Amino acid sequence: MEGYQKPGSKGLEKEPLNLPPVIFGTSGLGNLFVALDEDEKLNIVSECVRLSNGKVIFDSAGKYGAGLALKSLGECLRKLNIPQEKVVISNKLGWLRTELKTAEPTFEPGVWKNLKHDAIQNISYDGIIDCFEQGNELLGGYIPQMVSVHDPDEYINNAKDHHHAEKLYNDVLEAYDALHDLKAHGEVQSIGLGAKDWKIIRRIAGDIQLDWIMIANSMTIKSHPKELLDFIVEMEASGVYVINSAVFQSGFLVGSNYYDYRLIERGSSQNDALYKWRDHFFEKCNKFNVKPSEACVQFALNVPGVKSIALNTTNAARVQSNLGMLNANIPLEFWQELKINDLIEVDFVSWLRHETTTQD
Repeated sequence: MEGYQKPGSKGLEKEPLNLPPVIFGTSGLGNLFVALDEDEKLNIVSECVRLSNGKVIFDSAGKYGAGLALKSLGECLRKLNIPQEKVVISNKLGWLRTELKTAEPTFEPGVWKNLKHDAIQNISYDGIIDCFEQGNELLGGYIPQMVSVHDPDEYINNAKDHHHAEKLYNDVLEAYDALHDLKAHGEVQSIGLGAKDWKIIRRIAGDIQLDWIMIANSMTIKSHPKELLDFIVEMEASGVYVINSAVFQSGFLVGSNYYDYRLIERGSSQNDALYKWRDHFFEKCNKFNVKPSEACVQFALNVPGVKSIALNTTNAARVQSNLGMLNANIPLEFWQELKINDLIEVDFVSWLRHETTTQD
């Protein structure tokens, strides 16, 4: 944007991140797809803490359950007597909890269960500060060290025309001014971006100094365009920490009927193509005795340039098994057969051998 000065030029030092391979997502604490009772939420958080070496890392957002995930996370941490210095929280900002005036929330109907509040996007300088302060209140005293603007792609997609889109994009840039001011005053440690549309991440990264990015639903065993692969490598080379999220594409790749947070059914050419891919993928998993979830996790984490993945669960018993998927024994022949049968577009074996070239 002409005349715009990057917030990074304010002299802020980029904070090097040192995160574990798995970051614990908290959308389940916000009742994503299923309403959890308080005991199960406490068990989930307790397992995350127990199985973490050093600090435990949580990724959350005001959007998750209209703030319910933040509130539940803070309550669980207090019940477990976890001090602030033992936990790192990423709060993706941009959605503000509001009064629920309809039968179900308006922001993502059919996705979140048994919510008592709604949420609206609130992206601007003052809007992001409001989201930050509300998030801290919901967390009950825990302060997030990692902050970002959440879903700027959805915000800009609300534009009525090109002029309106540029105005909304400027709102996003002003929101980052707010985040950089928070960092300059020592209230947060690092600034990132979380979005489903990786191309808006690329655009914003050209205007804003970022410490980290979180790519959601875009870099999976099902979808991994070369253009995105190249962008991730560029981000790593520039010192931006890359986190891969939603690596099961809302659970569809492991058996759910939700794809990218949308319920899909057979019967249309687009949906039938997705089910056909999954049917063939499951056939290969069965042939080599590989769990689909293990294949998804190992693929997502071994993308050149990706440093961590975010995994969410609604079952405390799965926290340990999620971590175990990192070291699952998957034969090289499995990956080779996926490539031969055009189920993946890259030579994954070369990634495992630390080669960064991809094949079209």
